[in-house]
Formats: sequence, C-alpha cells, structure tokens
Amino acid sequence: MKKPKSLIPGDTIAILSTARKISLEEIQFSINVLESWGLKVVIGATIGTQENQFAGSDEIRARDFQKMLDNKNIKAILCARGGYGTIRILDKLNFTQFMLNPKWIIGYSDITVLHTHINTYLAVQTIHATMPINFETNIGKSLNSLKKSLFGEKISYNINFNKNNRLGDVKGDVIGGNLSILYSLLGTKSGFNTDNKILFIEDVDEMLYHVDRMIVSLKNAGKFNKIKALIVGGMSNMRDNTKEFGFSNENPFGKTVKEIILEHTKEFDFPICFEMPFGHLNENNAIVFGKEVNLSINKKATLLEF
Repeated sequence: MKKPKSLIPGDTIAILSTARKISLEEIQFSINVLESWGLKVVIGATIGTQENQFAGSDEIRARDFQKMLDNKNIKAILCARGGYGTIRILDKLNFTQFMLNPKWIIGYSDITVLHTHINTYLAVQTIHATMPINFETNIGKSLNSLKKSLFGEKISYNINFNKNNRLGDVKGDVIGGNLSILYSLLGTKSGFNTDNKILFIEDVDEMLYHVDRMIVSLKNAGKFNKIKALIVGGMSNMRDNTKEFGFSNENPFGKTVKEIILEHTKEFDFPICFEMPFGHLNENNAIVFGKEVNLSINKKATLLEF
C-alpha cells in the first residue's frame, strides 16, 4: 500500500461533501479545530449547496471532489459528512493525478465507498475517522487520533476486554468500514478483497435481521474465508421488530449483533474483537486503512497499534 505524505503545519486540507447536504455553519467548529492544528482549510463548493438531500447534483459533487483530488497544494480531503450519495459519483472520478500525488482521504460511514475503491484498486492508504459534522460532539481522544493519523504519529489503543471476543494475535492491513455499504458493494465492480486482511465493520440504526442478512451475505461471498481477524466497531442504535421500536406486534429477531456475528463465524478460527471505539460513536477513533497494524486480543484487553 502506498502511503500519502504526513501533514505538517502550514499544509492545506479541504472540506467537502460527497453525499448529504451540509451548511458552513455546521462545520465551523471543525474549521476552528483544524486551524488550531496549524492547517489551512479550503472549503469545497459542495458546502452550503443543495439538491434535494444531496450537497448539490452528482455532477457538482463529482466536480468538487475532482478539483480537490487534482490540486497538488491540497494534502488531504476531509469529507464533511456521510448520509448517502458517494457511490453515485464514484464512476465520474478520475484518479490519475491522485496517483501521481496521493493525499489523505478521510471519513467514515458512506465514505466507505471511497475507502474500498482507493484501498482495493489503487492500493493507497486512507483514514477511517470522524468528520466535521461530528467534531463538536466527539471526545478529545477521538479528534486527537485523527490529528495523530494525519501528522504521521504512532497510535495505540488499549480497549477493555469483552467476554465475546475470540482471542489471538495478528499483524495485517485493515480494510472495511460501514457494513451496509460493504454489503451494497458485493458483486459489483467496486467490490473489495479481504484475503489476508483484518476486516473492520461498523453500522448504525439497522434492524437486527438486516444485520443478519448482511453478515450471511459477506460469508456467502467468501469475505471471511481468508481474513486474519475481524474488528467489530460501534453497532449503534440497533433496532428490532418490537413495540419498543414502533412495530404493532412483538416479533423479535432473537439474537444480538454479537450473537449474529458469532453464529455465522463459528466455523472459522480468526480472532474477533467487539465494541471497538470506531464508527457512529462520540469516541470515533481513527484507523489508517491499508496500513499494517498489530492486533492483540487477550483476556485482559484488546491492543491495536500502528
């Protein structure tokens, strides 16, 4: 994997939206944070632009992203938010200039589309991390992990032991992202290769039976066959077919997310760690996708270092 250059004070970072609409006011806090790190901030044309739920038309969003990709003076592109829409512009992008001068692409959730394409087909590292829409509610540790990733500092996470974990020690590149997005890419030309990788998944606001379907689909597509380990991040605000979630009849799925994952991976022996602080969480820490990490899951804690 090719690594974009680490940032230094004085470098320029761009903020834009590849998906849902967002206003300048909503990202002002993040601009202040980035400038406090010594970075110059350029705002894309998609900030404050709207077409229905999107930050402008597909053409506007693609053109904005392309402009930032091709600008040699911009060292990183921070996606302002997720939602939906990134996949609609992927085929409109040309990564020729990007490959001559790779830069950090940062985001999570819907930005999984970009991570998967850039990691799998371009073999360039990206950063799965918080986005400007979340900066104000993120804890300091989360923002600091993004800063460290951008500036090339070493990162180490020490996470409390989870009784559902499957123990083991591995080294490998991390790929993945939002489970729903990964599921939607199965069988497409934007699919992903998990062989000899550490697979990371997270999601938010999904029905438990949807999670089951997506995990079964990944399994049936062979995505678990040759992975080194599975990291499960935040599975936030999961819902069930019960009155608690607005359904008229009680018809619960009967299994938790952890139980779903363990059921469909029981035939494999790769290590698994749950409740890792990555994803739709206030503590949404950064992971550099495509970079080799050390993962140790033991009876005391889970250690992730890169």
